[in-house]
Amino acid sequence: MTGLQRLGVACVGAGYFSQFHYESWARIGRVDLLASCNRDIDKARATGLPAYDDLGRMLNEQRPDLLDIILPPVAHATTIRTALAHGIRHMICQKPFCIDLDEARTITAEAEAVGAMIVVHENFRFQPWFRAIRAAIAEGRIGQVQQVTFRLRPGDGQGADAYLDRQPYFQDMEKFLIHETGVHYVDTFRYLLGAPQSVYADLRRINPVIAGEDAGYVVFAYENGQRALLDGNRHLDHAAENTRCTMGEGLIEGTEGTLRLKGDGSVWLRAFGTTEETPLLAADRSGRFGGDCVHALQSHVVCGLLDGDPIENLARDYLAVIETENAIYHSAETARKVTLETG
Repeated sequence: MTGLQRLGVACVGAGYFSQFHYESWARIGRVDLLASCNRDIDKARATGLPAYDDLGRMLNEQRPDLLDIILPPVAHATTIRTALAHGIRHMICQKPFCIDLDEARTITAEAEAVGAMIVVHENFRFQPWFRAIRAAIAEGRIGQVQQVTFRLRPGDGQGADAYLDRQPYFQDMEKFLIHETGVHYVDTFRYLLGAPQSVYADLRRINPVIAGEDAGYVVFAYENGQRALLDGNRHLDHAAENTRCTMGEGLIEGTEGTLRLKGDGSVWLRAFGTTEETPLLAADRSGRFGGDCVHALQSHVVCGLLDGDPIENLARDYLAVIETENAIYHSAETARKVTLETG
């Protein structure tokens, strides 16, 4: 808890995804959006905020309470160290967090050593359907959960032009399906079921124009016998007007019922032994990315800093997600189940 009544926020990064960050900050009543920094200053100017191409100068002149880092992993360590050197003690940092686990551990320790807080911008767990699913599980609506399945089907991975219209660097990522997208569900499964004990992965590349994997299965095992399956294929779609709304479809199955996540963001409950489904959450009509999950995450951090509410996705906690991601790739490379020390 900062003792502040309002939060001054500055942003570094003005690429494709940053639009969702800036728009969200502008809607939070207790936030003053101060400035934007980007190495291409014209992109920073396009935000309509005071623009900088030098991070240190922006931090010196604006003195934000919180820095939102909307940059790729290669820039995270340098940016965080610059912020720490300028006295910034509250940061949100985009995922994937840092270039690898060793760097993430080092940066996390450096921040903790000076009392700084880093929240990883892992926003899928803040999607309204996953919040509703977790609440239903906690309320015992489906009894004891036995398995969770998510079918990742954005349908954007076919052909030579795959991803070029939105995020062309996807084509060059040597680790893609899990590192860029599947990690969302590594974190979301952790949010719903806790820490996994082991993982088994079968990953493959279908589209020859990209460098990394774009399809595969990952099975997560848990201490109490639960299982979760991430079934991902970026070539295939699902039944939704906007396949990027939920990115796929999900089932959460328990001893007394099943929750079904549809591609429109609605969640349905079917009691065990019946055929009728009842709605728990209406279809998403926000028109915003992921059911407005970016706004939900940023609002969550604001409430944490101004009101003292517990904050999710702190960097120290997020290291376990990166450890699980590494185990998934190791499993795929060795064709065997990998036990997690963090489980």
